[in-house]
Amino acid sequence: MFNQMRLSAWSSGLRKKLSLPLRVELWNGQRLDFSPDPPRVTVRVPEAKALRYLLSPSLYSLGQAYVEGAIDVSGRANDMIAIVNALAAATAPARRRLSLGLRPRRHTRARDAEAIRYHYDVSNEFYGAWLDPGMVYSCAYFENGNETLAQAQLKKIDHILRKIDLRPGQSLLDIGCGWGALVMRAAQRFGARCVGVTLSENQAALAREQIERAGLRDRVEIRLQDYRDVGGAFDRITSVGMFEHVGVQHLPAYFRKINNLLKENGVAMNHGLTTTDVESRAAPYGGGEFIQRYVFPHGELAHLSTVLRALQEGGLEARDVENLRRHYARTCAQWTDNFEGNADQIRRLTDERRFRIWHVYLAGCTYAFAHDWISLYQIVCGKAGRDPSAMPWSRRYMYCEPSAALV
Repeated sequence: MFNQMRLSAWSSGLRKKLSLPLRVELWNGQRLDFSPDPPRVTVRVPEAKALRYLLSPSLYSLGQAYVEGAIDVSGRANDMIAIVNALAAATAPARRRLSLGLRPRRHTRARDAEAIRYHYDVSNEFYGAWLDPGMVYSCAYFENGNETLAQAQLKKIDHILRKIDLRPGQSLLDIGCGWGALVMRAAQRFGARCVGVTLSENQAALAREQIERAGLRDRVEIRLQDYRDVGGAFDRITSVGMFEHVGVQHLPAYFRKINNLLKENGVAMNHGLTTTDVESRAAPYGGGEFIQRYVFPHGELAHLSTVLRALQEGGLEARDVENLRRHYARTCAQWTDNFEGNADQIRRLTDERRFRIWHVYLAGCTYAFAHDWISLYQIVCGKAGRDPSAMPWSRRYMYCEPSAALV
């Protein structure tokens, strides 16, 4: 009776504030609709004790309930995220920034390796079911806005390699090389000698197979190695979608390592996620807690200002900064469409719990980028305190084609 009274008060209050294409189906057969329009999302509450998730909604609590099977939700993931966010905002608006301070995670080599394995070593087939054919798991670059995902991912790689002014014969280190798409492109089209490092065994194995098939073994090396253990000196260094795993407190040391690996007139580029909260707090309404628990254990996002300060503390000078937030919103939207379009195949490749995690995570990222909760910056840098004569006068070189002989 008490639960029913709370539910009645909650639903009445919600209807006064919002009109949502949402239906709630209770264990006793009762249905609650929150819009005269047909529902686009249906939440099924199988037992009374699961009402607590609904009556105090957040991206974390409802996400947790969905992932763990305490409730069932049907509908497109983008609609699910939009409605859950609206519920959280309407019922607890003051909580938007009150519960965002996640404790800094203690980063060790063992913990970092474990977190990488958890996230990336699901299976190559799992990622292949919703990524582009090149298996590029980072923000694409939609130069004109009408590219396919595959075209935009290739343009992203070329955009990065032009930004660092990669030239034939130069050495390139790619930190967090994924399945090897960037180092393969750097060797094939730009004539570079490349080393890619990853902590994911699945990624390393597939990358090596693809390099062998492409006949690039003499120009590309894939190492299963922590970037902190890399030695030598490189003309160019890239890090794409990796520094989110470093930890905010460790960013100066991370950039210092890049500085130590970079040759005197070398160029590096960091491509990574940032929070738009100046205090480097997590996404609102529990979104950050959900990601940290279920998706990226030990992951932390810093504000751009924190990143630039850490970069300077590491002995590097920022030379070019580009915001690709719009591009990542489009990328995540296409990943979400691919995921839902191949849902039957993906369910055969993993368990229902992981399927649900990724279902809401990809759509949640789309929403977060679209609403300026998180962003993506590419930062080109070089050693600080050097004579500026080695720097280009303009950004024009970034948009030139590489030598036709290498294409």
